[in-house]
Amino acid sequence: MSSSIRPTTIALATVGALATGFVAYAVYFDHKRRTDPEFRKSLKRESRRIARAAKEEAEAQGAQQKQAVRNAVTEAQEEGFPTSVEEKETFFMNMVGQGEALCQSGESELSSHEHNGLIQPLESTHIEAALSFYKALKVYPQPGDLITIYDKTVPKPVLDILAEMVAFDGTMPIGNFGGGSGSDAGGSTGAIDD
Repeated sequence: MSSSIRPTTIALATVGALATGFVAYAVYFDHKRRTDPEFRKSLKRESRRIARAAKEEAEAQGAQQKQAVRNAVTEAQEEGFPTSVEEKETFFMNMVGQGEALCQSGESELSSHEHNGLIQPLESTHIEAALSFYKALKVYPQPGDLITIYDKTVPKPVLDILAEMVAFDGTMPIGNFGGGSGSDAGGSTGAIDD
């Protein structure tokens, strides 16, 4: 009989050695964290540095999104809007349909990719959807009523971008936007100011 080591024994020994190594490192790290003040300070510094970098990145993305919203509104205003009733009706239906389709594609992207670095394309989809809803709002005869419908049906990220667009436009006579029934009765848009 030959003394051969079975592959399962080798695999179990390897897994055991790796698990033992991991546990040993965890114990060492915990001991170091508890007893070495300099190590604790370096961990805190690293944590603060990462938090500061994340905050700066979020602020930069927010500024980029605001600029993209402004550019989209300016471009839409330069393109102009239909003037006849029939053209407005067709334009309205097309824009609402396009906005709903973009919202649906944005939700399916989010659920199928679960945040794997797709923040930028998702924000872009939200901006495009909000722009479609904004264009529909511009040709709708009573924008306040449409806002109430949007408030109930449009996803919050898209609605927030739409609020920025309306605030940037400033020419639409809209009362309570995005605030529901109990918000600001003074007639402001309720959107974020610059």
